[in-house]
Order: sequence, then C-alpha cells, then structure tokens
Amino acid sequence: MTLTRPTYNSPSATAVAAGIPTLAIVGRPNVGKSTLFNRIVGSRRAIVGDEPGITRDRLYGEGEWRGRSLRVVDTGGIVPEEKDFMPAEIYRQAKVALEEADAIIMVVDGRTELAAPDIDPARQLIRGGKPLFLAVNKVDTEKQQRLTDEFHRLGIRKLFPVSAEHGRGLDDLLDAIVETLKLEAVKPEPKAERDAEEEVAVEPREVKVAIIGHPNVGKSTLLNLLTGSSRAIVSPVPGTTRDAVDEIVKRDGKSFRFIDTAGIRRKGKTHMMAEKLSVVMARKHLEGADIALLVIDATEGVSALDAAIAGYAHESGRSLIIIVNKWDLVIAGDKSTSRHTKAARMRDSKRPADRSAYEERLRDALKFLNYAPVLFVSAATGVGTEKIFPELEHVASERRKRIGTGEINRFIKQVDFDRASVPARQQVKIYYMTQASVAPPTFVLFTDHQVKLHFSYQRFIENQLRRAFGFVGTPIWIKNRSRD
Repeated sequence: MTLTRPTYNSPSATAVAAGIPTLAIVGRPNVGKSTLFNRIVGSRRAIVGDEPGITRDRLYGEGEWRGRSLRVVDTGGIVPEEKDFMPAEIYRQAKVALEEADAIIMVVDGRTELAAPDIDPARQLIRGGKPLFLAVNKVDTEKQQRLTDEFHRLGIRKLFPVSAEHGRGLDDLLDAIVETLKLEAVKPEPKAERDAEEEVAVEPREVKVAIIGHPNVGKSTLLNLLTGSSRAIVSPVPGTTRDAVDEIVKRDGKSFRFIDTAGIRRKGKTHMMAEKLSVVMARKHLEGADIALLVIDATEGVSALDAAIAGYAHESGRSLIIIVNKWDLVIAGDKSTSRHTKAARMRDSKRPADRSAYEERLRDALKFLNYAPVLFVSAATGVGTEKIFPELEHVASERRKRIGTGEINRFIKQVDFDRASVPARQQVKIYYMTQASVAPPTFVLFTDHQVKLHFSYQRFIENQLRRAFGFVGTPIWIKNRSRD
C-alpha cells in the first residue's frame, strides 16, 4: 500500500482554518504509535525505535488519503497511574491532543498480552464519545490475524489488524476513518490560479526559526513563552526534548514557525539510540530553518559546545540571533553574598554580571558571529523576551535583502581593496561584483583570474559589505569567478 506523501505542517492555523479534521494517535509506550504516525504523514517526522517512551511532546503532521486531508497528532505513551514528572507531563500533552481530536486511533501491540495500561485508557476513550478506532499493531502476516481476538475485550467495535512498519491493513483503517468523518475530497486549484498566486507571493509564507543549543539551556521554556502555550515539556532533566517540536505564531501579519530542537551534544556523548537520532534530526531541522536562535545559558558562559553548535548554523548559511538566557540568575547571583567566596569569584570571572563585559567575552569566544545580534533574556520570567520578535523581523528582512547592480558598482569604486592584507599569489583585481542570490546573501566577484580567495580578503570584503549595506544577523557568502 502506498500513501500519498503530504507537505508537513504543525498544528497550523492553515489546517485549522481549512476545517481539516484532527486524528489523534494514542496508546501505551512502545506499541508503534510513531511508526503509524510516520506512515500516515508520509515522512520520518517522529523518531522511532525499540526503546519505550521515545516520544514525549505531541507532534503534528498532515497526511492525505484518497484525496482527503487529515491532521495527525502523535502522542507520548499514556501511563495514567504514573506519578513521576515525565510520564505525568507526557500524559498531560496526550490529553491536550485528545481534547482537540475529531477521531482517535488507539494503538495496541498485538504480540503482547492485554494489560491494565491498555484496558484503563480504552475505557476512558470509550466514555469520551469520540469516534474511536483500535489498531492492533505488529500483525505482519495473514497467519497472525488470530492475535487480534483477545483485543475484542477492550470493547472498541472498530478493530483493525495492522502493521505500521510494513503498511499492511492501513488502507482499511483509513477508509473507515474517512467514512466515519464523512470527509470530502479536496478539489485541486486550477493551474492558472496557482501560477498567478506563485507570481504574486514573492515573500515566504512563514519564517522558520530553529531554537538551538546544548541540553538544558531553556529552549523549550523559550518556545512555550514565544508561542504562549505549554507546547513543549519543560523539565530540569537535560535532554527532555527528543523530537523537534514546532508551533506557528502569527504576529503583525507575519507567520513564524518556531522549531524547538533537541539539545545538540558532541559525538560520543549520546548513548541511547533515541538520543543519537534526536541530535541528527536537530541538525536536519536547523538546516531547514531560516533563522536560528542560539540559546546560551548565562550562568555557564560560552562553552566549546556552544561554539560548535554556532558553527553548524553559520556554515549552513542560517541567520543567527544569540539569546543569552537565565540572565536574571546572573544578576541575582551578583547581588548575593555568596559571590564573595573564592569559588564564586572564579565563576563570576567567567560570566560577569555587567552586560557589556559579558557581551565582550561572548564576542571574543564567538568571533565568527560578529554579525549576530545578542539579546539578554529570561525565558522563565519573560524579561527581555519582548525584543525577540522585532529582532526576528529585522533579521528575516536582512536575510532576503537584495542590492542593485548600480549600488554595488558605486560600492566597488568607493572601497580601496588594496588595503586588504593578502599574499601576492592570491591577490586579484575585481572588475565587477553582483549579488547572485539571497537567504543567505551571496555575492560573486568577477576577477582577473580564478583563484580561491584568501580568508582575510573574504573577511575584508564581507566587513565592507556590512558597513555599506547592513545584513544584520545573516552570514554573507562570497564566490570568485574569472571574467573569462
């Protein structure tokens, strides 16, 4: 069976406004919910593996079946009796998904015996009164059909043996969902109208913003504050976020898609398979973003790992804003008497409470990000975060800025390029320059001969371009071409 591959969306305003029904996937840990989710939305959106409890936050996607659109939400494993913080938060996130769902798929593992973690949620879901479908997963062959017999005890009438991994049985399940919800096929737009829209829509529909940093710097807290929701689980335990959690915010007619990525760690520092995959996915989502918010823990200062993460973003051409989080704790620590101890004085020398001194040290540690604005905030209290949206709008505009040929010609005449210290064999004569593309701004030099530009010459040209045209928050790429 082949499912139509959709374009991915979070719980987007677009899907909600279009009246697309929501399908929630629930069940206890490690029964194959994320595998089923990925199969329906047609992409590897959720991390899957043999380790129980990989999914924690709720994840959204959009799938299409026989011309009908569905908004699908994957939830963490439900364990209602569990009192520990993490399972309780996962349960809370799942309840939010159930409340907004139009229909529910409860997934059970056909290869395990029926137990209380299956029976109790089934009773609650039946009492909820929403259309309910039971997917008995891991029924890979016709011979295993008998595995479903025991699960009739749950009292869910619409039962379907499926194999989420192989796609077996999903056609019957999705047909039943479409019929129950009475979904109508979406009529495709006429090509002429689509072409006209594409010609008008020069600006991107939304700005994708990845929130990056090492574990436990406050990325999820920042996401929840910016979106005004409890979208991501916040915990003092490092590495709480595994899948990338995203949310769309509309502000002053502009759309921002915030993506809270898993904390990026160095190779060798991740042990579980889910942790390793989450780091890979975090880099993937970073490369798909327009702007990265690099979150740094103010109480720790800039670490080598912070610099490495910033390097990923810089080299991939993402625009950057540096967020120094937990600044309130630094100020509070500066006022406390404990700072007069020898250990505290050593600690404060690494992260001075004076803002300008802190930024000076930060710039020294991240020299290659001299173009990135720095904001001092407290995601926990909201102090300073009101500056983030205006800065995002400014950086997004700078990222897509295009300089006309006339302006560039005047720029070349005004700059004395001989001032740049370059080895003789790598010196070039610039005939003219053009901006080849935006996002990030890319300039092509046409010179007297083809040679790789010396890094100091590139830096000199970049600094002159910034002085003349700005390009705040975005890297500038410079390429050399022989005029011939």
